Amino acid sequence: MVRVTVWNEYKHEQIHDEVREVYPKGIHTVIAEGLEEAEQGFVIRTATQPEPEHGLTQEVLDNTDVLIWWGHMAHDEVDDNIVNRVHERVMNGMGLVVLHSGHFSKIFKKLMGTGCDLKWREANEKERIWTVDPSHPIAEGIPEYFELKPEEMYGEHFDIPAPDELIFVSWFEGGEVFRSGCTFRRGQGKIFYFRPGHETFPTYYHPLVRRVIANGVKWAAPSGIARPVRGHHQPLEQIQ
Repeated sequence: MVRVTVWNEYKHEQIHDEVREVYPKGIHTVIAEGLEEAEQGFVIRTATQPEPEHGLTQEVLDNTDVLIWWGHMAHDEVDDNIVNRVHERVMNGMGLVVLHSGHFSKIFKKLMGTGCDLKWREANEKERIWTVDPSHPIAEGIPEYFELKPEEMYGEHFDIPAPDELIFVSWFEGGEVFRSGCTFRRGQGKIFYFRPGHETFPTYYHPLVRRVIANGVKWAAPSGIARPVRGHHQPLEQIQ
């Protein structure tokens, strides 16, 4: 059983009617519903920024195998102590799936060590997502390409380190391209960044987007392999 926590800053839905119309119970609820439909044996909880400790207490994180992160308008309001808490858990093996504008979150920038900036445009245009690594587990059940319309454009240059694996590349109606499905490893943790998901569009209801997120959770989950041994160590043989 993979224990999943879906985190959402939960700001847009409370103050913007156009977002609330699409996600009346919050983006986190729709993402969680998509995971439930995947029938992968996930144990799912949600957490939001307005909750005490942003819903990410030490107990919650200690009982989370994979954390999904969606944020946009309130990155700076995330407490640094919580960011450090999440960072420590990732380094110790918790998986992290970062969605859409989470690219600019404190936790993603801390893990990447770069500015994570990019081009963007809201023009209700078509996004064509190409599967460039069809053998990867995150691409299981995903066709050669699929299309989303409308979506927000993200374009290169995306200021991230070279991904360990590049699974999806997006093309936009306006001509830009973007590395839209990337994996990274930090410490013992696995990270998957997936681009789609502008708050005013029903992207997280799309069956293929839901399939990618579920696949990403499965991939990012801890493997159960023994942790590496570090620190002061006694010799295995007698030292002459």
